[in-house]
Amino acid sequence: MFYEAGQHRTAGLPHDPLKAIVAPRPIGWISTLDRDGRANLAPYSFFNMVQTTPAICAFGSDGMKHTAANAVATGEFVMNLATRPLFDAMNGSSAALAEGESEFEHAGLERAPCRLVKPPRVAASPASLECRVVHAMELHDVEGRPTGGHLVVGQVVGVHIAEWALKDGRFDMLAARTIARCGYRDYTEVTALFSALRPTDGGAYLPGQRDR
Repeated sequence: MFYEAGQHRTAGLPHDPLKAIVAPRPIGWISTLDRDGRANLAPYSFFNMVQTTPAICAFGSDGMKHTAANAVATGEFVMNLATRPLFDAMNGSSAALAEGESEFEHAGLERAPCRLVKPPRVAASPASLECRVVHAMELHDVEGRPTGGHLVVGQVVGVHIAEWALKDGRFDMLAARTIARCGYRDYTEVTALFSALRPTDGGAYLPGQRDR
């Protein structure tokens, strides 16, 4: 099957498969403050780390929603790790609340202070990244027309990790029960891991060997 992007319905697909193809995707559970110091919290599945040193992450917003507007206005945001025990609260924080209404209270979540940025973090989350905005832009299509989407890029300046989520000096995703978005209305939980070395690190891949 082939179809031009955006024409999935003419190809007989009632739902756009792109979000399911590019999956699973990390969920950026972003907390911010508006100019008046009011807290906001919302999940974004268009989120990821994009650089290691310095650590830089980014999230995309379809439209200038409260989270993106707050991050741009104040220059700060916090990424809180979404986990299976926190799924209902995370999902509840996606409600379309009026400006100034706090998703923390709406979802029954306790706040915790950050060290280097002003927005609060989700106290129950096993990991949070304090970020300062380094880029913010409206996205354009191949014709140069504005799409209404916005990209916010932040440098990680502080990292919070719950002690129980550390094992042998590594963050334990299985213990944290990290979740990810899989397109449509589907999510997944990290329940199994496998490890491998890259060829540059001593790993080997034989020609003709099939991936398992």
